[in-house]
Amino acid sequence: MKKQSGFTLIEIAIVLVIIGLLLGGVLKGQEMMTNAKIKRVSNDFNGISAAVFSYLDRYSFFPGDDANANARWGAPLASGNGNGFIDPGERPDAWEHLRASGLVSGTGTNNPTHSFGGTIVIQRNGGGISGTVICMNNIPGKTAEIIDRQVDDGVANAGDFRQTANSANYDLAATNLTVCKKL
Repeated sequence: MKKQSGFTLIEIAIVLVIIGLLLGGVLKGQEMMTNAKIKRVSNDFNGISAAVFSYLDRYSFFPGDDANANARWGAPLASGNGNGFIDPGERPDAWEHLRASGLVSGTGTNNPTHSFGGTIVIQRNGGGISGTVICMNNIPGKTAEIIDRQVDDGVANAGDFRQTANSANYDLAATNLTVCKKL
């Protein structure tokens, strides 16, 4: 009689259980990483808002628009025109003013990046919102919708948090939305 070799059903079941546990652990880990990134983006909006309002409180100008920045911190810092708005030419200076004041870390005029790799901009008007806004690009659609539900009304083109595309719904498959939040 010839003896057959192979795996028993119990051995196969054990291997499948181990593979299932490993796969479940990997998927849960990815979910936790994504949730952490979403939380960091949400915290970035709040932290930058606090920094801008602190600057406005301390110096009576928006960062970037500060007409006394050069006199306060010296060259090469550029002063703004002091008109009460962060105009397009003053946007990079907003970061330099915030950094010079010690309200955010870093040096220079470069826009910082958020946890999904896009840039963060402080500007006048954006996403259909009038006034000073914080905008972030390269935000995944699912992330934008989650943050909107957390901080606003969940409608993509209404409220104080909006996408720049004029649609009431977020494209959940998109990976590069630009969203803006009113200060």
